[in-house]
Amino acid sequence: MTPLLLALALQVGPAPAASVPAAPVPAATPQTQVAATVDPRLGECLELAATDPVTAVVRANEWIAGNGGVPAQQCLGLAEAGSERWDRAEAAFAKAAMLSSELDRPDTGNLWMQAGNAALADGQGAAALSHFDRAIATGQLAGKALGEVQLDRARALVAAGRADEAAKALARATELVPQDPLAWLLTATLARRMDDLMKAASAIETAGALAPEEPAVLLESGNIAALKGDMAMAKAKWQRVAAAAPGTAQAEAAIAQLATLAAADEPAQAPVTPPAGS
Repeated sequence: MTPLLLALALQVGPAPAASVPAAPVPAATPQTQVAATVDPRLGECLELAATDPVTAVVRANEWIAGNGGVPAQQCLGLAEAGSERWDRAEAAFAKAAMLSSELDRPDTGNLWMQAGNAALADGQGAAALSHFDRAIATGQLAGKALGEVQLDRARALVAAGRADEAAKALARATELVPQDPLAWLLTATLARRMDDLMKAASAIETAGALAPEEPAVLLESGNIAALKGDMAMAKAKWQRVAAAAPGTAQAEAAIAQLATLAAADEPAQAPVTPPAGS
């Protein structure tokens, strides 16, 4: 299962309810009861999307043809994501979200989040941001779910070159999900790019405490240490990445940084005196 498909899987089902004052709750009608229940076929769809996405798409379309409604559209999005056809996944999730909104279902916010993540994977930052904002506007997201969508918004804002707004979204994300190392890692990376090394160092220290062996955290820790002039620390961090995560993009970046560091440390060669008579 790809990392993004796994992330989408975690968004299957209604979001935790926002904290609101107690009020009389009417008896659930059959429609609201169904809306509050996750269709078990979504779990089957997700497993098939991870192992055989082509068949998953066929099954999803059959489910849609049988008036499967919102879950069937969501299944199609998961199936298309399994093949990394992100534009089709986005369209399916967005259609599911719109239908869910019409039915006043509690999973509308999550569906917009899924549409946003698919758009972001497809490089469509503006569309992703629109989807994430619609997810927040549902009022269904709270706590961790709201923190994660703020984190996603920050990624979209960075892609759009709106660094100041991204920093605000990340600040909100770290308030809501303070135990998420990715929120602190992205905060550190953005702060480094904005030349705020004090904030970057503080954020990467927190990320490191939460995920001490995460290659991306170690790599960024080395980057920040190098900019602060602590080359011994930078070298140690990059060496850990190269040793712990061989073959990954983080390891390749760390090896390149180590090569640059080694080249800078090499003393200039003394000029060679040609032999007499040459």
